[in-house]
Amino acid sequence: MVSEARVGLVHRLRVWAIGRLRRSRLLPAGMPDKLTDESRLGRPFEQQVMLYFPTTRDSLYQLRPWYHALKALDAVHPVVCVFKDSRTARIVRDETGLDCVTLARYGQLDEILALSEVKLALYLNHDPVNFESLRFTSLVHVYLGHGDSDKGVSVSNQVKAYDLCFLAGQAALDRTATAVMLYDAAARSVLIGQPQLDGSVPVTGTPSPDGRPTVLYAPTWEASQPSVSYGSLETHGVALVSALSGTYRVVYRPHPLNGVIRASYAAADAAVRELADRVDTDVTLEQSFADADLLVTDVSAVTLNWLPTGRPLLVTTPTVAYPPSALMAVVPQLSPTDDFAAVVAEHLSSDPSKPARDALVEHYLGDPTPGVATKRFIAACEDAMALRDREWAQRRAAGATGP
Repeated sequence: MVSEARVGLVHRLRVWAIGRLRRSRLLPAGMPDKLTDESRLGRPFEQQVMLYFPTTRDSLYQLRPWYHALKALDAVHPVVCVFKDSRTARIVRDETGLDCVTLARYGQLDEILALSEVKLALYLNHDPVNFESLRFTSLVHVYLGHGDSDKGVSVSNQVKAYDLCFLAGQAALDRTATAVMLYDAAARSVLIGQPQLDGSVPVTGTPSPDGRPTVLYAPTWEASQPSVSYGSLETHGVALVSALSGTYRVVYRPHPLNGVIRASYAAADAAVRELADRVDTDVTLEQSFADADLLVTDVSAVTLNWLPTGRPLLVTTPTVAYPPSALMAVVPQLSPTDDFAAVVAEHLSSDPSKPARDALVEHYLGDPTPGVATKRFIAACEDAMALRDREWAQRRAAGATGP
């Protein structure tokens, strides 16, 4: 039999080895390093708002568009950002100046929240690890999401886990009410517009030096769920860029997660990178948009971000079914069998769907006037905290307790 001393030694060696690996920074980018900020243990959070983001730096594309709104909220209601990956926390701390804390274990969060007066927790995705935070009953839990779109994945039964969902426009509320059973979407949703767009810095477009019109190709990734795999790289990518090259300056904006599920999708991504005139990996979305005369994209949030530009838009026809929507009913779709160059030329010269698209801006994005959505976001957070205070007072009066 193996002695208890030997088992204990093996356990200590394993813990030591894991700790060394985490501190070495050699862990894969998609795996949280769980390097706890030891100095924060045993001390309360001074803030009343907490952003919970347990995913890694691969998912920073979800968080970065919210920087402006979170900093605006922090100015009036201080925010603490809780991570499980210290590398991600360090990046966000450097980029925003927000208070960023890394906690490895649920018990550490439990200890700190028990000492704190945090009233509101915000979430940007449906990562299952969110449930470590969702357990706490003394907070109001609000799902923000990281972008509105007509993707099937934009609605999930997981919304029931949150007390409230802050949505962009009526389109998102209608989508949720239609798709999620046994859920009062109207009662649990707050329409705030898209504060992410308020953080956009006005940029000047850079036309092609040789005068060619610019086509931006910004497909989505292959997705982890086959039912929502709307990415067009394998069905359209190489043929599209090849057909447009020469006549147009083709700018390719790859999704950060291209190829993480399928090697064939990664290969298609690499092939398109080789063919494009420019690959925008370190360029802001605003700059990519400013430089483009027409966008080709997939069923994704990019379509909605593009809407306020008023410029021509083409959406690729996916190989899987997508939910019906007001936007997809009016936006021209690009089939793999189409004459890509001819379709692009037609829409650059006439843009027949523009009036219908313009009419949908507020339906999807709310009031796009700069600053309005950020003010609504802050007001919605204040209302949620006031709701929590009223509920908490009632519970205390009734003698109820809870974590």
